[in-house]
Amino acid sequence: MNSFPNPSTKPFENPILVQNPTINPYRHAVHELWNRIRWDLQPDSWRSRQKLKALKNRYLGQKAVILCNGPSLLKSDLSLLKEIYTFGLNKINLLFQYSEFRPSCIVAVNPFVIEQNAEFYRHTKIPLFLDSKAVKWVRSRSNTTYLHSANQFKFPNDCSISIFQGATVTFVALQIAYHLGFEQVALIGCDHNFVTEGAANQTVTSGEKDPNHFDPNYFAGGVKWQLPDLFRSEVSYRLAQESFLANGRAIFNATEGGHLELFPRLTLAEFLKM
Repeated sequence: MNSFPNPSTKPFENPILVQNPTINPYRHAVHELWNRIRWDLQPDSWRSRQKLKALKNRYLGQKAVILCNGPSLLKSDLSLLKEIYTFGLNKINLLFQYSEFRPSCIVAVNPFVIEQNAEFYRHTKIPLFLDSKAVKWVRSRSNTTYLHSANQFKFPNDCSISIFQGATVTFVALQIAYHLGFEQVALIGCDHNFVTEGAANQTVTSGEKDPNHFDPNYFAGGVKWQLPDLFRSEVSYRLAQESFLANGRAIFNATEGGHLELFPRLTLAEFLKM
């Protein structure tokens, strides 16, 4: 016999299902416009836009590596990255206790990550690309560039106005890499797999240790974080791949293992020798 849910039972709080089911383009347009204007009223908006314009195609035709935060990152030989531009993501600074490696820049857009890691962001000399909401925790400095996030499913060739987060900071890093002019980009530590299960984008409280990232203290000790949306991430990766290929550029996956099979695979050493 088929069983049906009891109408009196409180439904599972899936963040997708609790969204407003109405499609209202007017509300969406007003929200997007107000979101942009509100940011433009702040001097940091114009300063960051000028910084991004100055960085456009600065590394045209060169290679770059994006360090994602999966456990497999510890398997990569970071000593190979001394002569190449690298993007660190989110709490990449937790890696510094294991390695002398330092990224060329750091990208972070999730508000939980930025708030939890604000002390590091406030004092590091490493160039930062942070979501505009970070002004709440991280004051503007010469090494800080803020990114305005818009809710438009696009891969911008120019990030000086807005970017699209696409459910993963890796997608944002790919946009910045394209903006800077990099022709070939490789991902490492992109496991595309999480031990912790639950609804995509659901905000949860971390346990004592984190089994999903390269450091057990990444999200640990009862802090809040959002469960990944692997499907939307992969859709975003597909968009990035098409944008790179359409303009004679390429993305590769040099992760040691992992579950992401969208990009051509090679080893980090092979990528650097190309």
